[in-house]
Amino acid sequence: MGARRFLVAFNANLNTRDVRVAKAVAATVREQSGGLKNVRALGFSIEDGRRAQVSMNLVNTEQTPVHRVLHLVRAEAARHGAAISGCEVVGLIPQAAMLDAAEHALQLEGFRRDQVLELRLRRPPLSESAPIATFLDSVAAASPTPGGGTVAAFTGALAACLATMVANLTVGKKKYAAAEPEMRRILSGATELRTRLMALSRRDAEAFDAVLRARRMPASTAEETTARDQALAHAELESARVPLETAEACLAVVGLAASAAASGNVNAVTDAGVAGLLAAAGAEGALLNVQINLKSLADGADKEDVHKRLQRLAAAVPEASEGCRRTVQSILTA
Repeated sequence: MGARRFLVAFNANLNTRDVRVAKAVAATVREQSGGLKNVRALGFSIEDGRRAQVSMNLVNTEQTPVHRVLHLVRAEAARHGAAISGCEVVGLIPQAAMLDAAEHALQLEGFRRDQVLELRLRRPPLSESAPIATFLDSVAAASPTPGGGTVAAFTGALAACLATMVANLTVGKKKYAAAEPEMRRILSGATELRTRLMALSRRDAEAFDAVLRARRMPASTAEETTARDQALAHAELESARVPLETAEACLAVVGLAASAAASGNVNAVTDAGVAGLLAAAGAEGALLNVQINLKSLADGADKEDVHKRLQRLAAAVPEASEGCRRTVQSILTA
C-alpha cells in the first residue's frame, strides 16, 4: 500500500484564446521542464477555444505553495501579452494551503492562525464548559499551549474536586457531626481553589502566548527595540508569576486534602490521598515552569522575589505532601 501527499488540482485561465501561450507557460512552470518543484502542468484550450488554460497538479503545497505557483504563472503569461482571468480548484484543497495563500496576499504582520475564528472555535480556551476530550486534544496537539503549566493547574483543580467530594460524603452524617465545621471549611476552600486554578490554567497559556507575541514585535529602530524589550520583560515576568500562583494554590489543596483525610469519612480516605498526590504533582509541575521561566528574567527585584517564592514553595510542597500521605496511611492502618 502506498500513500502520497494531498494533490491539489489547480487551473489558471488566461484571457487569450491562443493555446500556445498556455502551453508555453505550462512548460516554464512544470518541474519536468525545469520549473517549480512539485508542479505538473499542461496547456489546454477551453470553452470551445475562447480561452486557454494552464492546468496544474500541485503535489506538495507545503514545499511549493499555491501563491508561488500563481505568481510564476502570472509573470510568464505577461511575457506573452496575456493575463490570468480566473483560477479554479478542482475538488478539494487543504485548509493550510488556502491560509498560506491568504497570509501571502494580505501581508498580515504578526498574524497567528489561531486568529482565524473557525480554528479558535475548534480549540476553545479551557473552561469548565469545555469537553474534557477537547482539552485533551488541545494538550496533545503540536502547539506549545496549553502546556505543562496549564496541565499543572488543571491537575490542582481536579484535586480540589476530590477534596470537595470527601467533604460532601462527610457532611450531614451523624457519625461525623463533630467534623462538620471542618468539612464545611474544606468545601468552601476547595471550591474557591478549584475556580482559582481553572483561571490560572487559562492565564498560563495566555502568559506564554504573550511572550511569543512580544518576541515577534519589530525591533528595527531604537523606539521599536525599547517597546519590544519592555513588552517582553513584562510578559516573561507574568509567565513566571502565574505558575508560582499555581503552585501556591496547589499547596493549599494539599492541606485541604490532609484535613479531609484526617477528619472526613474514612470510606473516602483514599480519595483524599489521591487529592493530595495530584495537588502535590500539580505544585511540583508548576514549579518546574517557574524554574525555566526564571532564567529569562533580568536581574533585579522582580527576579529576586520570584526566586525567594520558588525556594519557599520547593521546600513546603514535599513536606505537605508527605504529611498528607502519612495521615492517609495512619487511617488505613488503624
